[in-house]
Amino acid sequence: WHRTPTTTETDGFQVKRPGDKNVRCTILLLLDYQPLQFKLDPRLARLLGIHTQTRPIIIGALWQYIKTHKLQDAHEREYINCDKYLEQIFQCSRMKFAEIPQRLHQLLHPADPIVINHVISVEGPDTKKTACYDIDVEVDDPLKSQMNSFLLSTASQQEIQTLDNKIHETVETINQLKTNREFFLSFAKEPQQFIYKWLISQTRDLKEIGEAEACTRNQQQKKNSLGPITGVQHPHPVLRRGVEELDFLWRENQRPLVY
Repeated sequence: WHRTPTTTETDGFQVKRPGDKNVRCTILLLLDYQPLQFKLDPRLARLLGIHTQTRPIIIGALWQYIKTHKLQDAHEREYINCDKYLEQIFQCSRMKFAEIPQRLHQLLHPADPIVINHVISVEGPDTKKTACYDIDVEVDDPLKSQMNSFLLSTASQQEIQTLDNKIHETVETINQLKTNREFFLSFAKEPQQFIYKWLISQTRDLKEIGEAEACTRNQQQKKNSLGPITGVQHPHPVLRRGVEELDFLWRENQRPLVY
Protein backbone atom coordinates (compact mmCIF):
# COMPACT_ATOMS: atom_id res chain seq x y z
CA TRP A 1 0.00 0.00 0.00
CA HIS A 2 1.43 3.36 -1.05
CA ARG A 3 0.10 6.68 0.13
CA THR A 4 -0.40 9.36 -2.52
CA PRO A 5 -1.37 13.03 -2.23
CA THR A 6 -4.91 12.08 -3.23
CA THR A 7 -5.23 9.19 -0.76
CA THR A 8 -8.09 9.70 1.67
CA GLU A 9 -7.62 9.25 5.40
CA THR A 10 -8.21 5.72 6.65
CA ASP A 11 -8.24 4.02 10.04
CA GLY A 12 -6.58 0.86 8.76
CA PHE A 13 -6.48 -1.83 6.12
CA GLN A 14 -6.45 -5.62 5.90
CA VAL A 15 -4.15 -8.01 4.09
CA LYS A 16 -5.49 -11.54 3.53
CA ARG A 17 -4.21 -14.71 1.91
CA PRO A 18 -5.43 -18.31 2.18
CA GLY A 19 -3.23 -20.79 4.04
CA ASP A 20 -3.12 -23.46 6.73
CA LYS A 21 0.40 -22.87 8.11
CA ASN A 22 1.99 -20.23 10.26
CA VAL A 23 3.54 -17.50 8.15
CA ARG A 24 6.31 -15.10 9.09
CA CYS A 25 5.83 -11.67 7.61
CA THR A 26 7.77 -8.43 7.65
CA ILE A 27 5.86 -5.16 7.70
CA LEU A 28 7.65 -1.98 6.65
CA LEU A 29 6.08 1.32 7.68
CA LEU A 30 7.44 4.46 6.04
CA LEU A 31 6.36 7.48 8.04
CA ASP A 32 5.01 10.45 6.10
CA TYR A 33 7.32 13.12 7.54
CA GLN A 34 6.13 16.69 7.10
CA PRO A 35 8.53 18.36 6.47
CA LEU A 36 10.58 15.62 4.87
CA GLN A 37 13.31 14.03 6.98
CA PHE A 38 16.51 12.39 5.79
CA LYS A 39 18.93 9.82 7.15
CA LEU A 40 22.48 11.13 7.28
CA ASP A 41 25.56 9.43 5.92
CA PRO A 42 27.12 7.44 8.80
CA ARG A 43 30.27 9.61 8.88
CA LEU A 44 28.29 12.85 8.92
CA ALA A 45 25.86 11.39 11.47
CA ARG A 46 28.72 10.62 13.87
CA LEU A 47 30.21 14.07 13.36
CA LEU A 48 26.98 15.99 14.02
CA GLY A 49 25.34 13.55 16.42
CA ILE A 50 22.21 13.41 14.25
CA HIS A 51 20.71 10.26 12.73
CA THR A 52 17.57 11.49 10.95
CA GLN A 53 16.36 15.07 10.67
CA THR A 54 15.04 17.73 8.30
CA ARG A 55 17.36 19.46 5.86
CA PRO A 56 17.28 22.90 7.61
CA ILE A 57 18.17 21.36 10.98
CA ILE A 58 21.02 19.37 9.40
CA ILE A 59 22.44 22.49 7.76
CA GLY A 60 22.06 24.39 11.03
CA ALA A 61 23.93 21.68 12.94
CA LEU A 62 26.71 21.69 10.35
CA TRP A 63 27.01 25.48 10.58
CA GLN A 64 27.21 25.21 14.38
CA TYR A 65 30.05 22.69 13.98
CA ILE A 66 31.84 25.09 11.61
CA LYS A 67 31.50 28.00 14.06
CA THR A 68 32.55 25.92 17.06
CA HIS A 69 35.74 24.76 15.34
CA LYS A 70 36.38 28.18 13.69
CA LEU A 71 36.48 26.78 10.16
CA GLN A 72 35.15 29.91 8.45
CA ASP A 73 37.93 31.62 6.50
CA ALA A 74 39.14 34.75 8.30
CA HIS A 75 39.60 36.76 5.09
CA GLU A 76 37.09 35.28 2.66
CA ARG A 77 34.09 34.77 4.93
CA GLU A 78 32.06 32.94 2.28
CA TYR A 79 34.56 30.05 2.31
CA ILE A 80 34.82 27.15 4.76
CA ASN A 81 38.21 25.58 5.46
CA CYS A 82 37.45 21.89 6.03
CA ASP A 83 39.13 20.03 8.87
CA LYS A 84 40.19 16.42 8.38
CA TYR A 85 36.70 15.11 9.14
CA LEU A 86 34.82 17.42 6.76
CA GLU A 87 37.49 16.83 4.12
CA GLN A 88 36.84 13.08 4.29
CA ILE A 89 33.08 13.59 4.09
CA PHE A 90 32.90 16.27 1.37
CA GLN A 91 36.05 15.22 -0.51
CA CYS A 92 37.44 18.77 -0.64
CA SER A 93 39.69 20.93 1.51
CA ARG A 94 37.79 24.17 0.94
CA MET A 95 34.27 25.06 -0.15
CA LYS A 96 31.82 27.91 -0.22
CA PHE A 97 29.08 27.93 2.39
CA ALA A 98 26.54 28.34 -0.42
CA GLU A 99 27.71 24.98 -1.84
CA ILE A 100 26.79 23.04 1.31
CA PRO A 101 23.14 22.28 0.36
CA GLN A 102 24.25 20.88 -2.99
CA ARG A 103 27.10 18.84 -1.47
CA LEU A 104 24.75 17.49 1.20
CA HIS A 105 22.44 16.04 -1.44
CA GLN A 106 24.55 12.90 -1.92
CA LEU A 107 24.96 12.47 1.86
CA LEU A 108 21.23 12.41 2.66
CA HIS A 109 19.20 9.24 2.23
CA PRO A 110 15.54 8.30 2.77
CA ALA A 111 14.64 7.74 6.40
CA ASP A 112 14.72 4.15 7.64
CA PRO A 113 11.34 2.42 7.71
CA ILE A 114 9.80 0.99 10.85
CA VAL A 115 10.27 -2.79 10.65
CA ILE A 116 7.73 -5.11 12.30
CA ASN A 117 8.35 -8.85 12.24
CA HIS A 118 5.09 -10.68 12.82
CA VAL A 119 3.97 -14.31 12.75
CA ILE A 120 0.52 -15.01 11.34
CA SER A 121 -0.60 -17.99 13.38
CA VAL A 122 -3.33 -20.41 12.33
CA GLU A 123 -2.93 -22.69 15.34
CA GLY A 124 -5.48 -22.97 18.10
CA PRO A 125 -9.20 -22.39 18.15
CA ASP A 126 -8.88 -18.61 18.30
CA THR A 127 -7.18 -17.45 15.12
CA LYS A 128 -7.87 -13.76 15.77
CA LYS A 129 -4.74 -12.75 17.59
CA THR A 130 -3.83 -9.12 18.27
CA ALA A 131 -0.34 -7.62 18.58
CA CYS A 132 0.27 -3.99 19.57
CA TYR A 133 3.34 -1.91 18.75
CA ASP A 134 4.31 1.56 19.93
CA ILE A 135 5.55 3.92 17.23
CA ASP A 136 6.99 7.34 18.04
CA VAL A 137 5.82 10.08 15.70
CA GLU A 138 6.38 13.82 15.70
CA VAL A 139 3.36 16.06 16.06
CA ASP A 140 2.98 19.81 15.68
CA ASP A 141 3.54 21.83 18.81
CA PRO A 142 0.13 23.19 19.89
CA LEU A 143 1.83 26.43 20.95
CA LYS A 144 3.31 26.98 17.49
CA SER A 145 0.17 28.63 16.09
CA GLN A 146 -0.12 30.83 19.17
CA MET A 147 3.52 31.86 18.83
CA ASN A 148 3.02 32.74 15.16
CA SER A 149 -0.06 34.78 16.00
CA PHE A 150 1.86 36.59 18.72
CA LEU A 151 4.78 37.38 16.42
CA LEU A 152 2.50 38.58 13.61
CA SER A 153 0.40 40.78 15.88
CA THR A 154 1.02 44.53 15.48
CA ALA A 155 0.51 45.15 19.17
CA SER A 156 2.98 42.40 19.99
CA GLN A 157 5.52 43.89 17.59
CA GLN A 158 5.24 47.23 19.37
CA GLU A 159 5.65 45.53 22.73
CA ILE A 160 8.68 43.60 21.49
CA GLN A 161 10.20 46.80 20.09
CA THR A 162 9.64 48.57 23.42
CA LEU A 163 11.29 45.72 25.31
CA ASP A 164 14.19 45.67 22.82
CA ASN A 165 14.69 49.40 23.37
CA LYS A 166 14.71 48.91 27.14
CA ILE A 167 17.23 46.09 26.80
CA HIS A 168 19.42 48.27 24.58
CA GLU A 169 19.25 51.17 27.05
CA THR A 170 20.03 48.87 29.97
CA VAL A 171 23.06 47.42 28.18
CA GLU A 172 24.28 50.92 27.34
CA THR A 173 23.87 51.96 30.98
CA ILE A 174 25.78 48.88 32.16
CA ASN A 175 28.61 49.59 29.72
CA GLN A 176 28.76 53.22 30.81
CA LEU A 177 28.83 52.25 34.49
CA LYS A 178 31.55 49.70 33.76
CA THR A 179 33.62 52.39 32.03
CA ASN A 180 33.10 54.79 34.93
CA ARG A 181 34.06 52.11 37.45
CA GLU A 182 37.28 51.29 35.61
CA PHE A 183 38.04 55.02 35.33
CA PHE A 184 37.67 55.70 39.05
CA LEU A 185 39.44 52.49 40.09
CA SER A 186 42.46 53.42 37.99
CA PHE A 187 42.43 56.92 39.45
CA ALA A 188 42.13 55.61 43.03
CA LYS A 189 45.11 53.25 42.66
CA GLU A 190 47.62 55.74 41.21
CA PRO A 191 46.17 59.29 41.08
CA GLN A 192 49.33 61.08 39.92
CA GLN A 193 50.23 58.57 37.22
CA PHE A 194 46.60 58.38 36.08
CA ILE A 195 46.30 62.17 35.69
CA TYR A 196 49.58 62.28 33.78
CA LYS A 197 48.52 59.56 31.32
CA TRP A 198 45.03 60.99 30.98
CA LEU A 199 46.33 64.48 30.12
CA ILE A 200 48.72 63.03 27.56
CA SER A 201 45.83 61.14 25.96
CA GLN A 202 43.63 64.25 25.93
CA THR A 203 46.44 66.32 24.44
CA ARG A 204 46.92 63.73 21.70
CA ASP A 205 43.18 63.79 20.92
CA LEU A 206 43.16 67.58 20.86
CA LYS A 207 46.10 67.58 18.50
CA GLU A 208 44.28 65.25 16.10
CA ILE A 209 41.17 67.44 16.27
CA GLY A 210 43.26 70.52 15.61
CA GLU A 211 44.89 68.93 12.56
CA ALA A 212 41.47 68.03 11.17
CA GLU A 213 40.23 71.61 11.45
CA ALA A 214 40.83 74.16 8.69
CA CYS A 215 44.04 75.52 10.28
CA THR A 216 42.16 77.81 12.69
CA ARG A 217 44.97 77.70 15.25
CA ASN A 218 48.62 78.51 14.70
CA GLN A 219 51.57 76.45 15.89
CA GLN A 220 52.12 78.55 19.01
CA GLN A 221 48.58 77.85 20.27
CA LYS A 222 49.14 74.13 19.81
CA LYS A 223 52.30 74.26 21.91
CA ASN A 224 50.43 76.06 24.70
CA SER A 225 47.36 73.80 24.55
CA LEU A 226 48.07 72.27 27.97
CA GLY A 227 47.82 74.49 31.06
CA PRO A 228 48.53 73.79 34.73
CA ILE A 229 46.11 71.83 36.85
CA THR A 230 45.03 74.79 38.96
CA GLY A 231 45.28 78.56 38.83
CA VAL A 232 44.90 78.94 35.02
CA GLN A 233 41.89 77.97 32.95
CA HIS A 234 42.63 75.73 29.98
CA PRO A 235 41.86 77.38 26.60
CA HIS A 236 40.06 74.33 25.19
CA PRO A 237 36.64 73.65 26.83
CA VAL A 238 36.97 69.84 26.64
CA LEU A 239 40.35 69.74 28.33
CA ARG A 240 39.37 72.49 30.76
CA ARG A 241 36.40 70.44 31.95
CA GLY A 242 38.56 67.32 32.19
CA VAL A 243 41.23 69.14 34.17
CA GLU A 244 38.63 70.52 36.55
CA GLU A 245 37.18 67.04 37.08
CA LEU A 246 40.58 65.54 37.74
CA ASP A 247 41.48 68.38 40.09
CA PHE A 248 38.28 67.71 42.05
CA LEU A 249 38.96 63.97 42.17
CA TRP A 250 42.53 64.58 43.32
CA ARG A 251 41.36 66.85 46.14
CA GLU A 252 38.71 64.33 47.19
CA ASN A 253 41.33 61.62 47.24
CA GLN A 254 43.46 63.66 49.67
CA ARG A 255 40.65 63.97 52.22
CA PRO A 256 41.01 61.55 55.18
CA LEU A 257 38.45 58.79 55.51
CA VAL A 258 35.98 59.18 58.37
CA TYR A 259 34.63 55.98 59.95
